[in-house]
Amino acid sequence: MSASASTSALRPRLPALFTGFLKIGLMGFGGVGPIARHIIVAERGWLDDRGYAELMGICQALPGANTVNVAVMLGDRFRGPIGALTCLVALMAMPLLVLVAIANIYDAVSNHPLAQIALTGAAASAAGLILGTAARLLTRAGLARWAWIMAAAAFLAVGILRLPMLPALLVLVPLGLVAASLSARRV
Repeated sequence: MSASASTSALRPRLPALFTGFLKIGLMGFGGVGPIARHIIVAERGWLDDRGYAELMGICQALPGANTVNVAVMLGDRFRGPIGALTCLVALMAMPLLVLVAIANIYDAVSNHPLAQIALTGAAASAAGLILGTAARLLTRAGLARWAWIMAAAAFLAVGILRLPMLPALLVLVPLGLVAASLSARRV
């Protein structure tokens, strides 16, 4: 992680981690990414945009949900294994309770045409949130030219050509490492 991460300046206590990730879990309807970034970067100041983009990049490459990976890694960074567990429990507690309640309600109304319309609208909103967060991360992360090329290549490979993410990463990560190494040598 880069020096742009605020880990040395601010080491939140377990209650702050718990309430922060509880809030992320409660507010993350339709996609947790935008809310997580807002709370971790803008509201709590635990990381800056670059540090968050770097952490999200690592978490995107790991198996599992990105925000769950962020919760575990950030909790571990600040408070070790107990911090990781605290963030994970906080992130998952309320969504699990809400999901069980909504699943029961949906089961009762799922055949109604308005339910289908609502789901279509929710899917469109979620896609917009993902695109907006990605644009914010790309513009604020201060990426080098080679990193922009890697981002475009990843979008082309996975988003346009619909290649599987793992093979795309197995090609792009080594290329990114070579580009970063060559860029560092020029400076």
